[in-house]
Amino acid sequence: GVGKTTFVINLAWASATISKRRTLLWDLDPQAASSWLISTDSKSRDAAQAIFSKDVEVRKLIQPSTVPGLDLIAADTSLRSLDHLFREMDKKKRLSKLIESLGKDYDRIPSPLSQRAMGEVARYLVQRGGSHAPILPVYSMVDRRRTLHRKALDEQPDWPAIPMASAIEQMTVRRKPLGAFAPASAPAKDFAALWTMVERQLQGN
Repeated sequence: GVGKTTFVINLAWASATISKRRTLLWDLDPQAASSWLISTDSKSRDAAQAIFSKDVEVRKLIQPSTVPGLDLIAADTSLRSLDHLFREMDKKKRLSKLIESLGKDYDRIPSPLSQRAMGEVARYLVQRGGSHAPILPVYSMVDRRRTLHRKALDEQPDWPAIPMASAIEQMTVRRKPLGAFAPASAPAKDFAALWTMVERQLQGN
């Protein structure tokens, strides 16, 4: 409920559409909201966790999405215990190796993660020292009418902020990224600007 799906879908769309990057969205969130929004395959395979717990070829689970230039590794219910798997160092090493191998085919690999799983991955990245891409904080679902939100923005004015907006809620109705149906909306422009910032950071590393 903090905007993981909104962020990953719109940034992946920007990567594939604005930057023309070979993009793979790897859905590691057991709620599978990102997969539901852009998947072309309605079948639930219950195989997403097998990439980590068994010797399954990751490329066999890649499918095209509804967004041109954007492929998808869909999530399913088997990922419910993924955060527990990530507590085992070998699983985190496997994730790193899988991303490295997929990097030969894709320029960008965004992914939504549950908060606990993301915490595990972030700690792993920090432990690796300077060999990882930067971790960038972003404010999500900002309502400037709220005192707490304004205070947070004032404390970190350099952090990007994506507003709470009705256009974002329409994504689940239309099952499309913002840029595909409301490119002139404020949040679509904010996501485009955020993606430009991400690209600059990635190119600088």
